[in-house]
Amino acid sequence: MPSISELRNHKFIIILGDLLCILAAYIGAFYVRYNGFPQRNWESFISLLPWILLIGLFFISIYELYSLDHKNTLWDVSVKIVISVIFMAFLTMAASYLFREFAMPRSIVLIGSVFTVILMLIFKGLYLKLTRGNAVGTVLIVGDDEHTQRAMLKLKHPMLKGTRVKHIQPTTPIEKIDELLQQVDYVLLCPKIGKQKKSLIIYHAMERNKMVYVIPSLYELLLQRATVAPLDDTMVMSVKPFGLTFDQVVIKRMFDFVSSALIIVAISPVLFITALIVKLEDPKGRVLYTQERLGKNNQPFTIYKFRSMIEGAEKLTGPTLATENDPRITKVGKFMRATRLDELPQLFNVLKGDMSLVGPRPEREFFIKKLSKEYYHYGYRNTVQPGITGYAQIMGKYTTEVDDKLRFDLYYIRNYTFWLDIVILLKTFIVLFDKTKAEGTETKKEVAATEEKKAGATL
Repeated sequence: MPSISELRNHKFIIILGDLLCILAAYIGAFYVRYNGFPQRNWESFISLLPWILLIGLFFISIYELYSLDHKNTLWDVSVKIVISVIFMAFLTMAASYLFREFAMPRSIVLIGSVFTVILMLIFKGLYLKLTRGNAVGTVLIVGDDEHTQRAMLKLKHPMLKGTRVKHIQPTTPIEKIDELLQQVDYVLLCPKIGKQKKSLIIYHAMERNKMVYVIPSLYELLLQRATVAPLDDTMVMSVKPFGLTFDQVVIKRMFDFVSSALIIVAISPVLFITALIVKLEDPKGRVLYTQERLGKNNQPFTIYKFRSMIEGAEKLTGPTLATENDPRITKVGKFMRATRLDELPQLFNVLKGDMSLVGPRPEREFFIKKLSKEYYHYGYRNTVQPGITGYAQIMGKYTTEVDDKLRFDLYYIRNYTFWLDIVILLKTFIVLFDKTKAEGTETKKEVAATEEKKAGATL
């Protein structure tokens, strides 16, 4: 069972291995291109090498290429590597112009990029084969039956395979929990555990040197970013309301306006071709689909999308979420939803100021009222501008439970920084290649089948 320090060692080894793959890839590119190292070209490469490795380290960190536990399929790892290497290549070319190293051939960058993808895949495959499959861990889940079942279907651990699970109710005496802590490696605390009981469990887990994972409540999310201040001789924590500060709003709006304008100009041919295809499939139908959504402070606005469903799709059913294999979705609509092309007109919403590039997804008033009754803190999502992409979109799936998406959205609002927006935008490229991020909600029958399949294949 790897300790925390061992997991850090895994991370260091993977990052170092990836950087060595980049170095080896460029050396191989020189051999393929020149069958040697022409002095002038090689000197330019050596001058740029620190920047090449720094750029590589940046994207290894952004796309978490050092983490092999979240995405363990070949496709997932490949997508991350390919997108990272594409960005590395563009920035490497930009660096060669910026530092006037014109002797660094573009062909070397391109060949080196191909070799980097191949070497990284081989390295990660070998590393996984050597480090995974032998370690088996045990996790103690403290929670009610409903939340425990959901956790068991999703539970994964760093560098572990074949995880064993022990489950106890939140009402279990602390003496019994302390006894079980000696038999497990990790602890997962589900929601609906009293604050005092949760504190005791965490305290005893720390005493036993066990890692604790907590599914946070609104109270715990509120305490994030709290500041400490003295009240005479008593320490107090200052908890600010949800929302962004004035300077954060100004910077975010400036970035949104400039970025959306540039993107619209750059992808104008894509917008025109997509609109043409939608019109050709249904000459009598509208190209754009408009709908009223609620934005910041629950102010209504009209959202724009390329129409991906048949005209009048909700005339008989009323407001209904799309489902997987929804018959209302057109043939062109399926392609647009899979590639996110239907979302592109929302760039005009960003330009107008109705939306932001990054933020919680905007919802209809009907669903907001409905969900606010089930989750009393759902309305906090609308303390910021809604976004085209968001933290919940890159971390979850289309079928992710509402309360799980809500936690991601509230975390984003509570921990907002301009840098976090940049990270989310960069990670959105991965979402484009993940089918589970775009598919509709599953029916109850499909959910049961999925859960049964997962339960039989994990833990």
